[in-house]
Amino acid sequence: MVTFTTYFSVLSIIFIKVRINVKWEQRKLSTLVTLHARIGWQNLRTSEFLDSGNYMLITGTDFNNGKIDYSKVHYVEKNRYDQDPKLQLHNGNILITKDGTIGKVAYVDRLKMPATLNAGIFNVTIKNKDETNNKYLFNYLNAPFLMKYATAESTGGTIKHLNQKVLVNFPVPISSIKEQNKISNLLEIINKLLSLQQRKLKQLKQLKKAMLQQLFVDKNCKQPILRFKNFNDNWEERKLSDIANYRNGKAHEQYIDMNGIYTVVNSKFISTNGKVKKFSNKPIELLKKGEIAFVLSDVPNGKALAKTYLIDSDNKYSLNQRIAGITPSSDINSYFLYILMNRNRYFLKFDDGVGQTNLSKKDIEEFKENYPLFDEQQKIANLFSKIQTLITLRQDNLTQLTTLKKYLLQNLFI
Repeated sequence: MVTFTTYFSVLSIIFIKVRINVKWEQRKLSTLVTLHARIGWQNLRTSEFLDSGNYMLITGTDFNNGKIDYSKVHYVEKNRYDQDPKLQLHNGNILITKDGTIGKVAYVDRLKMPATLNAGIFNVTIKNKDETNNKYLFNYLNAPFLMKYATAESTGGTIKHLNQKVLVNFPVPISSIKEQNKISNLLEIINKLLSLQQRKLKQLKQLKKAMLQQLFVDKNCKQPILRFKNFNDNWEERKLSDIANYRNGKAHEQYIDMNGIYTVVNSKFISTNGKVKKFSNKPIELLKKGEIAFVLSDVPNGKALAKTYLIDSDNKYSLNQRIAGITPSSDINSYFLYILMNRNRYFLKFDDGVGQTNLSKKDIEEFKENYPLFDEQQKIANLFSKIQTLITLRQDNLTQLTTLKKYLLQNLFI
């Protein structure tokens, strides 16, 4: 596994090579670029948005992680494209949203056909490419500096509009074009690594979802679509009360101690997969390894209801109120049941979208699902455990790279 320490070590070497002993200067954005946006009389009506055509219309909602998602764009007639040449896009332009979700930045590349801008977006064009690197400026504008500056310059509290008079005075640190190129190349490497990790993480989550649909049986079926070799028996429908023991958690509020030795398993702990924690020095309701913690209550349409957490060790976790502890019987694999119960549609049907949902012991024990024999449960559980390990690895790498990029953005620009 590639750790942040590894990234940091590589960064230290690259960082030294990137730095060039050249004086930096602060320049107003207006001295580096031209800024153009669609003015009032040029605004388009939604009836002019086309689903296909030869001239793309780029809007702020098409921005995605600093890029333009061309699969979602609308199109316009040629006369609207020709209306203002200053709004016609070219590879290397930088776009900034000035209305709606303000301050979003995108870099224009991979243009395959003519494109123009909708209202609410600045088209930023470099004046002198021998003086300013497009990607360098894009990365600086895409960092938090722009919005911090705009917020400090605003007089009305919450910013509802990114004013051009503010934007033109935005200070940009400029070094030699050689150093800008090096900084841009380094950040481009990080961005590509981030994209790669995001893509792999998405693929793993899609694989997990597909396996859930293929390896578990539908309510009205007795055999799954996809099956491990040498397993042919029908799955058997069973109630939870027949295959597991149920218990409720207890209140911990008066015993919360951030220096405590026991982790309090509450709704927030489970919904964040153990990232948000509270502690207690008193073992109110200790959980055992292999037990499943299950969220019983949530707000309407909440994302925590019926989420599960598999306990990984004894004498470490204490069960809070409104959380159930489910202990599988000896013929039920804990990981298999943990997957099966997690946000199962049976439990989610109790959420009416209006009032708070409170699942009862009876609701839980009446839960019916089909189960294979233990050996097949174990095979399925092992597969999902491996997939989840890979997902966690990708998520960790993504977190490390995001931290690394943040560090770079804070230290590469003077």
